[in-house]
Amino acid sequence: QLQLVESGGGLVQPGGSLRLSCVASGVTLDYYAIGWFRQAPGEEREGVSCISSSGGSTYYANSVKGRFTISRDNAKKTVYLQMNNLKPEDTAVYYCASRLRSCSVDWTGRMDYWGKGTLVTVSS
Repeated sequence: QLQLVESGGGLVQPGGSLRLSCVASGVTLDYYAIGWFRQAPGEEREGVSCISSSGGSTYYANSVKGRFTISRDNAKKTVYLQMNNLKPEDTAVYYCASRLRSCSVDWTGRMDYWGKGTLVTVSS
C-alpha cells in the first residue's frame, strides 16, 4: 500500500516562498499521478496541482498558476510543490494524494491515497 508523508509547511510572510515535499513509501511511485490539494479553515478542499506519473504533464488551479510549480523525482519517491509569491489566501493545510488514473481525467476528483497534510500559514 502506498503511504504519503508531506513536509515543508510553516509560517511565511506574504510574498515569500516555501517548498513542500511529498515522500512515498510502500510501493514504487512510478505509476501514480500525484496531486496537491489544500483545505483552509471553514472551506472545502480544493485541488491545487497535479503531475502525471512520468512528470510530463502538469495541471494547476487558476488561483496558483504562475506562482506554484509541481515536480517529481521518482527515484527519490518524492513530489515537490514550489510555492512562490505566497498570499494570505494560500493559508491552508496542504495534502498530497495519489491515484493510478491520469491527471488528464478530472484531476481534482477522486484520489486513492492521501497524506496527513502539512500546514502553510501566510501572514505578516
